Amino acid sequence: MGEINWQLNRHKSPHPSAFSVVNKEEIRKAMRFHQTVPDYAPTPLHSLSSLANELGIQRIFVKDESYRFDLNSFKVLGSSYALATYLARTLQTDVNSFSIIKEKVKSLPVHTFATATDGNHGRGLAWSAKMLGQRSVVYMPKGASAYRLQMIRDLGAQADITNNDYDDTVRFVSQLAEQQGWTLVQDTAWEGYTDIPTLIMQGYLTIIGEFLEQFTAMEKKGLTHVILQAGVGSFAGAMAGALQQLTKTPIKFIIVEPNQADCFYQSARTEDGSSKAASGNLSTIMAGLSCGETNPISWDILKNIADCFVSCPDRVAASGMRILGNPLHTDPRIVSGESGAVPLGLLFELCRNPLLAELKKLLALDSSSRVLVINTEGDTDPENYRKVCWDGMYSNNRE
Repeated sequence: MGEINWQLNRHKSPHPSAFSVVNKEEIRKAMRFHQTVPDYAPTPLHSLSSLANELGIQRIFVKDESYRFDLNSFKVLGSSYALATYLARTLQTDVNSFSIIKEKVKSLPVHTFATATDGNHGRGLAWSAKMLGQRSVVYMPKGASAYRLQMIRDLGAQADITNNDYDDTVRFVSQLAEQQGWTLVQDTAWEGYTDIPTLIMQGYLTIIGEFLEQFTAMEKKGLTHVILQAGVGSFAGAMAGALQQLTKTPIKFIIVEPNQADCFYQSARTEDGSSKAASGNLSTIMAGLSCGETNPISWDILKNIADCFVSCPDRVAASGMRILGNPLHTDPRIVSGESGAVPLGLLFELCRNPLLAELKKLLALDSSSRVLVINTEGDTDPENYRKVCWDGMYSNNRE
C-alpha cells in the first residue's frame, strides 16, 4: 500500500525574511490584472464544518480552484499573468488591463509561446495565448492523459506527447524554443531562467488576495495550519511565502508530494539544505505533481518557512477525492482531481491514522486547529476521476 514518510524541516529559519517576489504589492498587481480578464470571478472558499467535527479539529477551509475561468484549475492565473506582462513590456505599457493589452498587441506580429506540462499549465497557456491572439506550442511527458491533450488542442495549441518524463520534457522544450525563437513560459526556474517563472508565481497570488478577503468575512481567528501540494513547488512557494508575510498569527506549513516524485521531501532530508532530485520514477496518479526537480525560487522560500515535508502514496490522493466528493451532512460537495485532493487526504490521515500520531502531536494538530487546503484542480481527467471515485481505484485496501 505504500508508506507515508515525513521529515520535519531542520532548515527552517527562526526569523525568515520577507520574500519580495510574493509580497502584498505583487498580490495587488496580480488581482488588479485578473479582475479585468473576461468572466473573472473569485473562486469559492468552503468551510467543511461537519468534516472538521468528524476529524476532531475546529475548522477546515477549502479554496476551490476547480471553478477558475471554466478551466478546472488554478494554473491559468500564472500563465495569463506571465503572458500579459511579457506583452505589456514589449508594448512598453502597464499590465493593468487585459482588454487594453489585447487591443494594443494587435500592432505586433503574432508570437509563439511554448511550454512543457502534465496538463493544467499547458491548458492555461493555450487559453491565455488564444485570448490574447497569440500562438502556443505545448509538449506533455510520456503517460500524459489523452483527454488533457485534447483539451489543450481544442484551445488552438499545437500539442503533442513526448517519450520523456516531465523534467526531460522541460529541457526538450527549452532547447526547442531557443532554436525556433519562441518564448518559453515554464512554471519552474533554473540558472539564467527566473523572470517568467517568477511572474507565474506572482500570478498565482490572486488566490491569496481572494482568500484573505473571503476568510476575513468568515472567521475571526487566524489559520493555524496550511497543507500545500508541491510539484516543482511554484504554487506551494507562492502560497506559503505570501501567507507567512500577511497573517498576524503563526501558521504551520505542511508540504505534501507523491512518493514517486518527492523532490522537496528529499531536499528537506539533506544536511546542508541543498536541493535534491526525487527518489522515484515520477509515476503517480497525481500528474500535476509528477516533477523530479524543485523550482529553486520555491525551495528557497519553503526551506525557510515550511514546518514539515511529507511523501505519500497515491491512495492518499484517492482518499481525498472520495471524501471531498461524498461530503458529510451539510458540507458542500467538491469535485477534486488527484493533485487537488492530496492535502485533504493527508489531513484525514493525520487525524485518523495511528501510525501518524507522533507527527500529529508534533504539528499541534488538535481541537483548536483551523486548517486551509486548496483544491487546485477539478476532474481534469474525468475517466480517471470515475475510476477512483466510482470503482475504488487506489483504495486503502487495494492498489
